[in-house]
Amino acid sequence: MRIVIKYNKVDLQRDVPQFLQKIPLLKNLNAEAFDKLTNLVQLNYVVRGQTVIRKGNTDDNLHFLLVGRLQAVDLTEDGREVGLNFLSSGDYFGELSVIDGLPRSATVVATENALIAVLSRAHALDLIYNNPSIVEHILKKLTGSIRQASNYRGILAIPNAFHRVFALLNQMIITAPGGLVVINNMPTQKEIAIMVNTSRETVSRALHYLIQEKIVEKDLRRLIVRKPDELRKIFSEKNFNEIY
Repeated sequence: MRIVIKYNKVDLQRDVPQFLQKIPLLKNLNAEAFDKLTNLVQLNYVVRGQTVIRKGNTDDNLHFLLVGRLQAVDLTEDGREVGLNFLSSGDYFGELSVIDGLPRSATVVATENALIAVLSRAHALDLIYNNPSIVEHILKKLTGSIRQASNYRGILAIPNAFHRVFALLNQMIITAPGGLVVINNMPTQKEIAIMVNTSRETVSRALHYLIQEKIVEKDLRRLIVRKPDELRKIFSEKNFNEIY
């Protein structure tokens, strides 16, 4: 691997092992397997808005997101874009095509500048077949993806657009150290609109309502949920349009 790419003035060629060590999938690799992997990956720098992989394409590499943020998206039968899950530093993607050799099942787009390490399918399969911890991690991720997809289908089935926004936010909340309930790396209004099949203006109005009612509070790239019980309750209120 001879390519050297600068990202935030860091010599990425030198620091590839450091980045790969932060990927949970690889944390239990022995030193020999890890060193072999660092010499096999190729670096790919993408800019915001660039397509990383496209649904239906036949490339079958495994990708490790070293720096940045991506989103998996799909298209409905009538051509509308539907946002799926987000990918953050430390995530990996493309494992389905590695496993079955079939075309990509979704498109992945950079939502900010990103650096990706790419491993060929042959080497990825060798990594999987010879490391039980890798298999276990992938299986857990696949089951999590199935559950998440089921939850998204449930959200998209909600007829009221405001309720879909609230339901999505409720699904994204986590409890941070100290008990604070937050949504980290808050998606943009456009990204939320794509994910719940509505307009950016509707998302803006829904968020404004939550802020106005002091249910949530903006804090840079995260949203602090001050009243999580209210957020859980509100998307089931059938008369929300009348209230708002």
